[in-house]
Amino acid sequence: MSDRMTLGQYYQTDSVLHRLDPRVKLTGTIVYIAALFVADNIWGYLLATVFLVTAIALSRVPVRFMLKGMKSIAFLIALTVVFNLFMTPGDILVKFWRLAITKEGAILATRMAVRLIYLIIGSNIMTLTTTPNQLTDGLERLLSPLKVIHAPVHEVAMMMSIALRFIPILMEETDKIMKAQMARGASFDEGGLIDRAKSLVPILVPLFVSAFRRAGDLALAMEARGYRGGDRRTRMKPLHYEARDYVGYFCLVLLLASSIVLRMML
Repeated sequence: MSDRMTLGQYYQTDSVLHRLDPRVKLTGTIVYIAALFVADNIWGYLLATVFLVTAIALSRVPVRFMLKGMKSIAFLIALTVVFNLFMTPGDILVKFWRLAITKEGAILATRMAVRLIYLIIGSNIMTLTTTPNQLTDGLERLLSPLKVIHAPVHEVAMMMSIALRFIPILMEETDKIMKAQMARGASFDEGGLIDRAKSLVPILVPLFVSAFRRAGDLALAMEARGYRGGDRRTRMKPLHYEARDYVGYFCLVLLLASSIVLRMML
């Protein structure tokens, strides 16, 4: 299991979150993201932190494993912090030549960094504790009301779950291609921005070829096994709610309601 990208991977263990219905975990991820963006003060972020730490403890997934997966988005977080830090007008705290760090910029940069980190870790918990089959079934059941307008719910759910599971595979493939190109003398960190962008072409071309080849192999394998989606497809483990799932829904409602109250009152 690669530790460069944990989003999309499944961590095999026995925990409370692993036994939860996938619909609860999918809904919980959406509610948690909403609570993050509702949070507008220290108490809102403290509530999100407590909820995240509790979820990590209940998942029984090693914290070190989750943090290693953050390496892949470190550049995105740093870029977001820099842009918000130097491009937000307000009361100047520190000034370097033409660049100035403002009080409002520092606050906004901190909020965005915390939101991104918490968002990625929260999404990781959902995929690390949910198998691909459970993820597909959960998405299909949640989107089932769209069948009224004849939407291809099963196909959409399957495509979303497959795309999510392909993230770590494509990251690993990208790493292999980069190492192969570097072994042949290629350099990806020299020259200006345009030169670096051009140097990515030898990576993108074989990566797209590999992705299309994997997609073709997957489609051929599904067809060879007689896979047919739709309403007539049966399931070995049908989804049904248990007492712990209703407790999970109650905690999610409490989280979102508390986040809204903290934003309005403080």
